[in-house]
Amino acid sequence: MRDSAKPVILIVDGNVSNVAALEDILGREYRLLSADTEAKALEMAVNERPGLILLNTDPAAGSGYDVLPMLKEIDATRYIPVVAITDSDSPEDEINGLLLGASGHIARPFDRALVSARIGAHIRVVKYIRSVERLSMIDALTDIANRRSFDVNIHEEWRRMFRDRSPISLLMIDVDDFKGYNDTYGHPQGDVLLKCLARTFTKCLRRPYDTVARIGGEEFAVTLPNTDLVGAMGVAESIRAAAEAMRVPCANCGTDTFVTVSIGVATTIPGERHGVGGLIEQADRNLYSAKTSGKNRICA
Repeated sequence: MRDSAKPVILIVDGNVSNVAALEDILGREYRLLSADTEAKALEMAVNERPGLILLNTDPAAGSGYDVLPMLKEIDATRYIPVVAITDSDSPEDEINGLLLGASGHIARPFDRALVSARIGAHIRVVKYIRSVERLSMIDALTDIANRRSFDVNIHEEWRRMFRDRSPISLLMIDVDDFKGYNDTYGHPQGDVLLKCLARTFTKCLRRPYDTVARIGGEEFAVTLPNTDLVGAMGVAESIRAAAEAMRVPCANCGTDTFVTVSIGVATTIPGERHGVGGLIEQADRNLYSAKTSGKNRICA
């Protein structure tokens, strides 16, 4: 569900009249998608990542409760709330849905005001949860991805590259002599430097799915899916050169400051015999080599 657009709701219902009624009630406020089979529902839920799923629990309508456990077993759809569409407003129907993982229910025949209010309440909760999730995935100082976000993203990209049999590259970046910079200019100026570096690294990335994260102190990581070693080295050199050329004014001493960075690069095609941890370890080893062999350089 994209915050910049209408919230997306997936209706899983083989009953055309039910879908039409829900479109009439909800169509102005939400972007509605529909699926009339179990397979189509699972595919659309994974690909579209709706904010909410409305699921007809009547097996005769083409879905039923069978699809609900499947949604809860898939990583991409596990936390999407599901509202059951039931034939009655009885406590038994609601309990059955809750036991299987539904977040609530709406009953036929649809009451326009009640359906609108219940769906609106669910969407507000979803927006709040996603806002909290976003804050928990962002580094408070630099406003880029944090360590938690990096861990989630690199595992997702690893699985995607494994399916596609494509290469994935990782850059581990460390600011050279950052302790000395802090000692000379003060920690507030060190924070300013890290913010400037984060913006500089981000500008060096060429594609929307390339990501930079601050994973600790003065250490950053760049994940480059579908990128071979030659491509990764090109990005690394862009980052190294941009950092070297960057000048950061110092408020306390009235002079421009500068630093350099060292970068470790690792590339692999994900396979069954090794995991993402091996890629991270190799990039770390190469970063160590860059630091110990003179700094302001790239090792791969």
